[in-house]
Amino acid sequence: MARCVAVSERYACKDKDERAIGLVIATNAIRRGDLVVMPTDTVYGVAADAFSPEAVTRLLEAKGRGRSMPPPVLVASVEALDGITMDIPEHGRKLVEEFWPGALTIICQEQPTLAWDLGDTGGTVAVRMPDDALALDLLAETGPLAVSSANKTDQPPAVTCEEAKDQLGESVAVYLDNGPTKGAVPSTIVDLTSTPPRIVRQGAISIERLRSVVPDIVLQPAS
Repeated sequence: MARCVAVSERYACKDKDERAIGLVIATNAIRRGDLVVMPTDTVYGVAADAFSPEAVTRLLEAKGRGRSMPPPVLVASVEALDGITMDIPEHGRKLVEEFWPGALTIICQEQPTLAWDLGDTGGTVAVRMPDDALALDLLAETGPLAVSSANKTDQPPAVTCEEAKDQLGESVAVYLDNGPTKGAVPSTIVDLTSTPPRIVRQGAISIERLRSVVPDIVLQPAS
């Protein structure tokens, strides 16, 4: 069962002072293994310490999904990407240079020495650097976070903090409310572990834009 906190705390982050307090409280919540809802440049996400297996398990339970659907990891910089992945091909570097921070998630080989358990990943990790100042400020304090869309599995993604709270409730310790997100379209996911690279989820960045950087990228056939 997902752990419920005594009382969820919500911070209106458009207010400068409340934003500062919310970031401190959210950082502390992450460090003790609790969940935090935060905005991104696509939809709201529910975040956990990527290096705490217990916290990742709470995230999956809160969403109603199992280990077969491991969460992506959000980072604050390209340097952080290099700390958790390996063998990124040159065309992957070009995509990162063009579209980060932004709505591009890349699947890479993970560093085998990492002390984490995101689920049944098969030795890979999906990574993104969001284009959202509040998210980046939180990531700068916490380090890489396991983040999935802030909704129950098979339900619409949350584009407001209220929508996220309606679905996740007291399973989340801290809600960082920064108003509606820029859009309701999730990130595009590109698998860099295959040759040629494959788009495994179409999203905010179109295949045409991706091909302007990596012409041989392909779209994974629908299953």
